[in-house]
Amino acid sequence: MRGVAFVMMAMVLGACATPDPYVANPATTTSGNWKIEKQVDRITGVPVPSAMLVIDNASNSFAEYARPASMQLTCFEGKPMVRFAFEFKVGTDPNSIIGYRFDEKPGHDNVAARFLQEYRTVVIEDRAAVAAFANELATSSVLVIRIRSLAAGRTTAEFKLDGAPAAIEAAFAGCPLTPPAAQQPAAKKKRGARV
Repeated sequence: MRGVAFVMMAMVLGACATPDPYVANPATTTSGNWKIEKQVDRITGVPVPSAMLVIDNASNSFAEYARPASMQLTCFEGKPMVRFAFEFKVGTDPNSIIGYRFDEKPGHDNVAARFLQEYRTVVIEDRAAVAAFANELATSSVLVIRIRSLAAGRTTAEFKLDGAPAAIEAAFAGCPLTPPAAQQPAAKKKRGARV
């Protein structure tokens, strides 16, 4: 009887909670295989664009079967970044490396990336590395990534990239891939000179 009362109470309280529409119902469009979110941050009023591609075929040498993974293009604190997330551990900073290859183009190994603390997410956040990644992404059909880790084995994932140019444009609209040109200091006037 107590179990039924607990379930009823949980249902009543759950019905009272109203989720934040920013989180629960983002303004999403699609471009090929990509989901593009265009939201405005409710705190800062700044647009927070993002493009995400979700797959179900990521594998790891310690996992029994393939699982979902995602690739996200976004701006974070005004900087472009590429984020890969998995449902299993993929590595840690001191002992893991990531490599990727677009189509039949030359591959890139030991890419500058950071593994986040929960060991399931890796980000490419160096602006030059993100720009190089995005340039190849825009003209490619398939991306294969590979992560090698002494602690978490080998992880691979393959992403079909249909619709990538629109995803890149939308995701990086608020944080250009090339840094703004440094402004030249204004020429100083000579003191005492009269015209």
